[in-house]
Amino acid sequence: MIIGVPKEIKTREYRIGMTPAGVRQLVAQGHTVLVETRAGEGSGLRDEAFTQAGATIAQSASEVWHRADMVMKVKEPLPAEFEYFRPGLVIYTYLHLAAEPVLTRKLIEKKVRAVAYETIQLPDGSLPLLRPMSEVAGRMAVQAGATSLEKWRGGKGVLLGGVPGTRRGRVAILGGGVVGRNAAKIAIGMGAQVTVLDVKSETMDYLEDIFGGAIETLYSNPANL
Repeated sequence: MIIGVPKEIKTREYRIGMTPAGVRQLVAQGHTVLVETRAGEGSGLRDEAFTQAGATIAQSASEVWHRADMVMKVKEPLPAEFEYFRPGLVIYTYLHLAAEPVLTRKLIEKKVRAVAYETIQLPDGSLPLLRPMSEVAGRMAVQAGATSLEKWRGGKGVLLGGVPGTRRGRVAILGGGVVGRNAAKIAIGMGAQVTVLDVKSETMDYLEDIFGGAIETLYSNPANL
């Protein structure tokens, strides 16, 4: 199979759909991997790293899409990429089709076989490919929130960890799942006063077990919110 890895074109998306390690594994299994030139630069991966792993460097996105039997991406295809859709093409990426009706209709119209990473489940119902994205989201949320609290950015001028003699910043996290748990981990590490609200008692029990007295848990209801 010819597997294509185009450069992501979504604004501020710097990741790439496959690392050189993934290329090496697929090539060893007899596949051909086409990687668009400079596709990995946003992740600190140069073309040479992919060629050393056995990939062929394509000079354009068009070449990747037209030659590949299967395309592996990070984010959903954008309108500029719809022209490459064709019957029988396989696309692996995060699709989030519930929020993308135009993309959904276009995939159906062109008879593309699209597999959304976020829907792949293990036998226990867990979502192994969505989990790392959720971990990143939770950790980034606190980092972004702390930055937004800076006075010059229009915030309250609150330092989450405080300093001796001042109050610590307060962080409220809605939901104690993968995103919330990782947000709590970073907020606690920054020294904030952390409250996690959830509707499941077992989730709150688990959070108190792993974080101990470092967090407060509350039932998520209108009064507590």
